[in-house]
Amino acid sequence: MSLDAVSAAELIAWYAEMGVTEALDETPHDHFAAAPEPTRPPVARPQIAAQQPARRPVAVAAATPPDEAALSARALARDAATLEELKTALAGFEGCPLKATAKNLVFADGNPAGKVMIVGEAPGADEDRIGLPFVGRSGQLLDRMLAAIGLTRQEHVYIANLLPWRPPGNRTPTPQEVAICLPFIQRQIELADPDILVCIGGPSAQGLLGVSGILASRGRWMEYDTGRRMIRAIATLHPAYLLRQPLQKRLAWRDLRAIRAALDAF
Repeated sequence: MSLDAVSAAELIAWYAEMGVTEALDETPHDHFAAAPEPTRPPVARPQIAAQQPARRPVAVAAATPPDEAALSARALARDAATLEELKTALAGFEGCPLKATAKNLVFADGNPAGKVMIVGEAPGADEDRIGLPFVGRSGQLLDRMLAAIGLTRQEHVYIANLLPWRPPGNRTPTPQEVAICLPFIQRQIELADPDILVCIGGPSAQGLLGVSGILASRGRWMEYDTGRRMIRAIATLHPAYLLRQPLQKRLAWRDLRAIRAALDAF
């Protein structure tokens, strides 16, 4: 039976009034069965990158034990036949921790053939930046002191330090650092072979001359064995100390006059 649109609408309205809520079709349905889960679109899984091989930890070289570093320094210093070879050996030496914190190797300045060799303590900030010893305020005062007795670093004086690398914060070198670097400065003095050795400051005097207490030991002539011969040696006050204690310049002036008299006696 076919119904027109109006009749169909009236029939549906009557079914609704009678409580009919569902229509039947030719295929039976089990309304008590579990409803099938809605089909979900496949989830795109992120691609997993190929597993990288585990990185091996980078081996960090352990610090050279001080005794081994000192032995290595002695061997390198002994094998250097010239000052240039000694500088090259120092540049390649890894046994002193100060090298890792310093900007530059501070080897020497002045005339290696000069009769006077001055050895200070260690480079300061200006020296570390420029790579030459005694170029800051202390160096300027040292140049004026030398000029007062007719000496210049360009002609008459060879200048170096007990340690060629700056200690952090300009602190005093430790005995261990001095022991490691000592063979190099001793060989440097031997190769330069000056007539007079001037140790400036307490650490230099103690490291090279074996005396402690710079105020008590300054101004006294001693002997130093260069490895080739015995030469005259004297300790005096460091220019940095004189900048802090200007009244002590009178003591340094006495030492300078003694150096001038010794040179005149040659």
